[in-house]
Amino acid sequence: MPDGYSSSKKKDDYWDDVCGQEVSRMSRIRCMMQTLDLRMFVVLFLVIPFGIVGIYFHGQKVTYFLRPLWQSPPKPFIHIPHYYHENVSMASLCKLHGWELRDFPRKVYDAVLFNNEVDMLTIRWKELHPYITQFVLLETNSTFTSIPKPHYFAINREKFDFIEPRLTYGTIGGRFKTGENPFIEEAYQRVALDHLLRIAGIEDGDLLIMSDVDEIPSAHTIDLLRWCEGPPQIVHLNLNNYLYSFEFNVDHSSWRASVHQYQKGKTRYAHYRQTDHLLADSGWHCSFCFRKISDFIFKMKAYSHTDRVRFSHFLDPRRIQNVICNGDDLYDMLPEEYTFRDIIAKMGPIPHSYSAVHLPSYLLNHAEKYRYLLPGNCIREAG
Repeated sequence: MPDGYSSSKKKDDYWDDVCGQEVSRMSRIRCMMQTLDLRMFVVLFLVIPFGIVGIYFHGQKVTYFLRPLWQSPPKPFIHIPHYYHENVSMASLCKLHGWELRDFPRKVYDAVLFNNEVDMLTIRWKELHPYITQFVLLETNSTFTSIPKPHYFAINREKFDFIEPRLTYGTIGGRFKTGENPFIEEAYQRVALDHLLRIAGIEDGDLLIMSDVDEIPSAHTIDLLRWCEGPPQIVHLNLNNYLYSFEFNVDHSSWRASVHQYQKGKTRYAHYRQTDHLLADSGWHCSFCFRKISDFIFKMKAYSHTDRVRFSHFLDPRRIQNVICNGDDLYDMLPEEYTFRDIIAKMGPIPHSYSAVHLPSYLLNHAEKYRYLLPGNCIREAG
């Protein structure tokens, strides 16, 4: 028998003997390695490490994709059809909705918390200007995440001289409680806005618009609600949902904006679901619609969902610019939906839209100034 074979067999016999008795730590490791086959190596050194890395980078996606398994969809809204044409009288429009024309319109108060959205606020107030009794704005020197900030409205106040006679403006100091849930700070500011509304002189029966600055009701929607007797005391507004600009129409399902018939001691400024009634096609929600990349970064760090910034490279200006032009998600998240069908349907970039029909009139009348909000203009200023 060849010497090589004899030597190999002796080694095997040796380790068979060693593995059956008390041995050193190094020997035990060698014994264990003997018993591992190729499949075990693959599991230990490929599957498990790659699984850990995958969970670290994409765990949130897995959670969102499996959402239909652990969370039921909310109760469906009662949809109110919305009728409008500029050549149809208000009496006819009220009748089409099953309502009656009032002898005089209700007063309307538009109340907002302000961060830094100067352009969006301008477009909003220009749209609503003819029908608002009092514009109410509150700002603070702190973001919801306790980051200090200037009073941006105060700095730009001269740009809003067209509403100055009807403006109630207030400021409050931030609480600056680092590490606190941002929604607590947000709730604190909304309570302060309730107080500012009372200073503005709101009374029972007046209409109160509750929405973020970028949730813009159409002028004819507010005109309809102030002139007609019969709408629900609280109605949510179904807004066309846009992201980054009016080029990326996500869907038509934005609903958080609402209009209330004010009741002293009962009406509270809030941004959650407060009724089952939803008035169709009532305006526009343009989220993250900023002129400058620096504004995107500021909001990503400042608003209540700051936990979505999972990695520092999410704030890289070059990445943000690419995300905007591609219609991708800033946070690399899956759609927040309640069925697998809806999640899969909305996965991937938002399709480009080339329609600028039925947008706020002030935006189109000043297209050069706000070109970044229109289709085909995704490049942003650095800031």
